[in-house]
Amino acid sequence: MSARIPNDLECIDILYDAGCKKRVVIHCCTVRAVAEEMLNGIRNANKDLVIAGALLHDIGRSTDHSIMHAMVGAEIAEKLDLSPMLVEIIRKHTGAGLDAQDVRELGLPPGDYMPKTLEEKMVAHADNLVSDNKVVTHDHSVDKLRFRGADRGADRIEALHWELSKLYGMDLDIISDIIGEYPKLKGVTL
Repeated sequence: MSARIPNDLECIDILYDAGCKKRVVIHCCTVRAVAEEMLNGIRNANKDLVIAGALLHDIGRSTDHSIMHAMVGAEIAEKLDLSPMLVEIIRKHTGAGLDAQDVRELGLPPGDYMPKTLEEKMVAHADNLVSDNKVVTHDHSVDKLRFRGADRGADRIEALHWELSKLYGMDLDIISDIIGEYPKLKGVTL
């Protein structure tokens, strides 16, 4: 596998070529905007990897809209010979990761679905801060999981939020005030 990390326009082309609908592409571009703002405060992350990961995290939604979309997306990225680090970001972006118990309960193939690198964590959490194409607070994702009885997942999102907020230098919930609830999706032709 190569170390290929596509740029913004290449990522958009990859999403459309894979069969993603415009709504998914807009969501991914919104996650990219949140991730880019995170990079303004968390400077020791690999910017190219975070941006590409944010744009491609939901590529699996081109064929699957279930919890399996992350695994499907990782498989698509592998077939496209993308960087193994990018493949792992896609595989591990769901919530704040899925632990072994989640994997069993959800019927996923055995594997590691927990974000460990800074870049994996940033993309996963940028996704947690976006609902469809709207930037939201982390409580949105936490409350959604608690409503479904997924308290362990909600607790992981809460912990990830505060871990990354500390690195950012302030509560990441401020991002919607900085970039807006519906940020301008710059540099990307939809």
